[in-house]
Amino acid sequence: MLYLGCPQWSSAHWKGRFFSSDCKTADMLGEYAQIFNSVEGNTSFYANPKPDTIATWSNAVPENFRFTFKIPKKISHELALSQYQRELKHWLTLFSPLFSRLGMVLLQLPASCSPSYLGRIADFIDQFPKELTLGIEVRHRAFFAKGDAEKRFNQLLMHTGVNRIIMDTRPLFSESPSTPAIIDAQQKKPRVPVNVIATAQAPVLRFVGCSDLAANKAFYAPWLSKIRYWLKEGRTPYIFFHTADNYDAPLLARQFVRDLGVEHPVLDPFVAEKQPSQQLLL
Repeated sequence: MLYLGCPQWSSAHWKGRFFSSDCKTADMLGEYAQIFNSVEGNTSFYANPKPDTIATWSNAVPENFRFTFKIPKKISHELALSQYQRELKHWLTLFSPLFSRLGMVLLQLPASCSPSYLGRIADFIDQFPKELTLGIEVRHRAFFAKGDAEKRFNQLLMHTGVNRIIMDTRPLFSESPSTPAIIDAQQKKPRVPVNVIATAQAPVLRFVGCSDLAANKAFYAPWLSKIRYWLKEGRTPYIFFHTADNYDAPLLARQFVRDLGVEHPVLDPFVAEKQPSQQLLL
């Protein structure tokens, strides 16, 4: 099974292009779920939603849709994986109505999280519910240097069945900072090496494309064979497609799947394309 998505499900730029032209914000998740079967839920990184919001999300998607949500930055960044048990318990209780549709929980750690934090990472994994799938993203350079620190981190993940999140920002940094969106994305996204490894059953790729859709092909070409191999192994990859402003992120996802040569809902006509009178600007 291949899970595919974008880093958001709500975008005014997608109305009339991918969503129906009259799509209301409250209906965007439902229309998004007709195109993708997963989403990179970044909202939970910044703030906790209300319980009734979580119920609304659950009711808006089909049973085969899988959310991924990030652990709050208060736990990962502010508390630096220290004295976080109360906050984690509250978060898990809040999201428990979504557990049946929660494909993975994402722990994104800051660049300040060095190899000296490996004990804290191990403790977090130990405290995390075993019935939920966990993915961890690191940004400290030592975890990409193919030295002892990276080996110990990867071994920890493999031993505990935790997925290493891989971020490929090469396309983003291949283009000049010619627009405010590109400048902003290049300032916020990490420029880290792409060390490809599947430490558990559900490897995660966050692919940040460049503005020229065709130019992305050279960057993701090696990923095509790797994803095919993981699928043949029986793994369940998650791939999330970004662009600087995410304006064309769904088109990048569709282009990738076409080149991958597998069946996926993203290849079906977009909701907007099903409107016979709609003049599309794709």
